[in-house]
Amino acid sequence: MNIEIRTDKNIQNSDRLITYIRAELNQEFQRHSERITHFSVHLSDENGDKGGDDDIKCMIEARPAGLKPVVVHHRAHNVDTAVHGAIDRLKRSLEHLFEKKENPRSTQPELADADEAGEEAFD
Repeated sequence: MNIEIRTDKNIQNSDRLITYIRAELNQEFQRHSERITHFSVHLSDENGDKGGDDDIKCMIEARPAGLKPVVVHHRAHNVDTAVHGAIDRLKRSLEHLFEKKENPRSTQPELADADEAGEEAFD
């Protein structure tokens, strides 16, 4: 599982931040580690020095093997909350995607033959 982490000019990228995000992703997606080939995390502060509510944005792109990439984002007032919110959304999205792939709906539900159901009712 390859993990790429990027920040904009308003968020200080540090070894501590990179280690923290990698640990969180590895912990949350450990059971899917063979299915996911790549994570790309982008952190940005949309208002820069101005401040404001929910101006930190975390966008995570996951690339499951053999499937289209899944992208989620979450806005919050700090980096930690933004990262956890995006991870929670990604976890739900990937579990839904894997569930759909493993258990596809049948094309048509099987219905009882109308003639047989009618004959049984009159017997």
